[in-house]
Amino acid sequence: MRRVTAIDYERFLDVMCIDGERLASCVDSAPGDSPVPGCPGLTLAETVQHLGDVYRSTADQTRLPNNREVTPSSGIRSSIPGDSARLAAYLRAGLAEVSGELSAHRPEERCATWWPADASFGFWARRLTHETIVHRVDVQAAAGLRRDHVDTDIAVDGVDEVLTLWFDHQLGELAITASRAATVAVRTGGRAWVAYAGPTGTRVRAVDPNAVGPVDATVSGDPFSVYLWLWGRLPDWTVRFEGDADAIAQFWVLLSVATR
Repeated sequence: MRRVTAIDYERFLDVMCIDGERLASCVDSAPGDSPVPGCPGLTLAETVQHLGDVYRSTADQTRLPNNREVTPSSGIRSSIPGDSARLAAYLRAGLAEVSGELSAHRPEERCATWWPADASFGFWARRLTHETIVHRVDVQAAAGLRRDHVDTDIAVDGVDEVLTLWFDHQLGELAITASRAATVAVRTGGRAWVAYAGPTGTRVRAVDPNAVGPVDATVSGDPFSVYLWLWGRLPDWTVRFEGDADAIAQFWVLLSVATR
């Protein structure tokens, strides 16, 4: 199966575990009902609970026959386990379960996923790494702590993942289209993507950064800022905009629908 990322499988697992532990160590830094700035209506405790649930449900899904259809995990599937110590323990136990499951397989081995382009264990290592990073940022923000950065190559891979998996694939699965045709280029870390949205649907293609061609607007910035902005975790002033403001607004709204 074609690899959709240049990041090594073991590297993803290492980052997932490191950031998962960073998140767990922040749980007692603020009350559980502290709001998450990047996700209005979500609290610190709910974020940790959700990620602990995602770890468990992913471990379950990887054990299914590889031709079984699965869907993205969302919401909270069990009751919040109480105080911060129990919540952190719940997260760590889920992380240990899924990391153990993924570590026992090769990245190219087939398993059930919800992305036709990658029905392998490699998909889950990549997906959970970015899920962990984004929610680690959420918890740090809810606790009023500094957001730890990630390495540039991981952030650039995160930009590629949110564009190709969520803006391109997931909006198509949801049958969501746009009211007007517009193209937005995303530039960061020496790479570029062109995202199209219109009445016929959405699609993304990676392009040579020196041959992007005509687009309606461009979003650019350092990789970590672009990564978190695409996930709705940073305000507009943290990235740079050029071109049609309405095209960028439409792009961001569609992406926020896909990733919620």
